[in-house]
Amino acid sequence: MVSALLLVALVTGIAVAADPVGPKVVIVNQKESGVFKVIYEGVKAGRVNLKISDEDGAVLFNETISGVSSFMRPLNFKGMATGEYTIEVSDVYGKNVQIVNYTIEQSTPAVHVSKISGDNRYLLAVENEKEINVRIFDGLNKLVHDKNLVVNGNLGLVYNLKGVLGVPTFEVTDNSGNTKVIRF
Repeated sequence: MVSALLLVALVTGIAVAADPVGPKVVIVNQKESGVFKVIYEGVKAGRVNLKISDEDGAVLFNETISGVSSFMRPLNFKGMATGEYTIEVSDVYGKNVQIVNYTIEQSTPAVHVSKISGDNRYLLAVENEKEINVRIFDGLNKLVHDKNLVVNGNLGLVYNLKGVLGVPTFEVTDNSGNTKVIRF
């Protein structure tokens, strides 16, 4: 019985030793929308192929990295269409295929509107935008102001809405079409 266990242990040990540990590949979605990080750790230095394909199988990116045993590579998907993409990392030990979902994150303009105490004046503050459209509606949802503005960095404007009926609503749209609505 003991010799049978030793024989099994010896055979198992040889099988594990003969099976090389393959490369490790991790794909991490970064906090910044549209950036994925590929982390590769191989067995030994050699050639590694990195390929990105779209949902239809069309190869969009293909890169061969030579003479490395590990690397970390950011992949920027900004400007690409929303959808599933296949990231394939291959070396002499095989290939690792992972699918990532890229979605275009809609952001609202960095806008803040506050009422200045004591009267019907409102402060509009806009941060880090280039072009915006400001529309102001009265309490009956009637458009009372509509203006396109070109902003160099940050902007602060005071609107005097003394003659406007009811509580106003501000609608600020950036040049990408993202809109922020502020109701009072």
